[in-house]
Amino acid sequence: MPSLYVHIPFCQRKCVYCDFYSIETVSLMDSFLDALETEIALAAPAGEGVSFDTLFFGGGTPSLLAPRELERIMRSFRSAFVIREDAEITLETNPGTVSPGKLRDYLSLGVNRLSIGIQSFDENELRFLGRIHDAGEAARCVGLARDAGCRNVSVDLMYSLPGQTEGEWERTLSKALALRPDHVSAYSLIVEDDTPLARMVSAKLVSPNPVEAEASLYERTMELMEEAGFEHYEVSSYARPGFRSLHNSAYWSHADYLGFGPSAHSFWRPGNGEPPLRWANVPAVSRYCDSLRKGGSPVTMREEVTPAQMCNERIFLGLRSSGVDLRGLGDEFGLPADRLALAGALVDDGAAVLEGGTLRLTARGYMLCDEIAARMMV
Repeated sequence: MPSLYVHIPFCQRKCVYCDFYSIETVSLMDSFLDALETEIALAAPAGEGVSFDTLFFGGGTPSLLAPRELERIMRSFRSAFVIREDAEITLETNPGTVSPGKLRDYLSLGVNRLSIGIQSFDENELRFLGRIHDAGEAARCVGLARDAGCRNVSVDLMYSLPGQTEGEWERTLSKALALRPDHVSAYSLIVEDDTPLARMVSAKLVSPNPVEAEASLYERTMELMEEAGFEHYEVSSYARPGFRSLHNSAYWSHADYLGFGPSAHSFWRPGNGEPPLRWANVPAVSRYCDSLRKGGSPVTMREEVTPAQMCNERIFLGLRSSGVDLRGLGDEFGLPADRLALAGALVDDGAAVLEGGTLRLTARGYMLCDEIAARMMV
């Protein structure tokens, strides 16, 4: 399932927890669009003979794009690549940046899935996180998306905020579910390096939730989402039947993808016996634009992916989502016998199930996913 990703590196205001690259201005938008068009055209040969199944606009805040700017990007992609008629086209959306007309225009341009970053329905939590919207705007955004005709709406939520109680989290989750989204991504708050939140923690202005409290909130999340009829198909992702994120599922299944824009990453198998490649663009809008304007490349990291890396990534990604094909890994990479024994122990402990040679984590296993993956990797 080959995929396309474009990073829109602009925000109205950065949230305290975010470590994704973005800048708090749109003053470089025109230069960025010129550079993006150039990068897309340069990458066209890589996609020859390939039909792309998904296109994802991430950021940053892609919903800062004016419809005419999104149209320009869409035209560039469709000129350079074959994008399936039924491709999933997702645009991340901040409730504080859209209007009914804007959403209708997005959908008319081909967007058929909106991923709405809500994070919380608690006003104090929204202020702490640095969100530019309030709870009312978040709820209205989901309604506006439906009114505009969007039939695939995902919402992002965040739990285990400092001092957050189970009751507070349940209220946010209940309010989100009352809006009847098709997909929910529920992430625990992570203190990333070089973020305002990390500096707040270092200065002892806030204290992260204890690990035990985070585990309890995660366990409660899984229970409530199952009761609401959602499939838990990845550590942090829940979907109504038929509404799994195809784009993210492509990442988790180790499919090929091409990334565009500052800080975007790519993973591609050239074929003809050549090793898989991974590369990343410079995480700076001005340098990204300058390099492409001067006929250069924005790529700052490029590597061949070794068989050991491929094996470990397959294990890590598979454990987070649809499972690990142990037979396939053994045939392709020669999985050590002790890893097979560990798989058996996980099944005996109730942390995983083994079906047709595929090891899948249970709810209990998901709570220990990173630890299990570290032990399974070669």
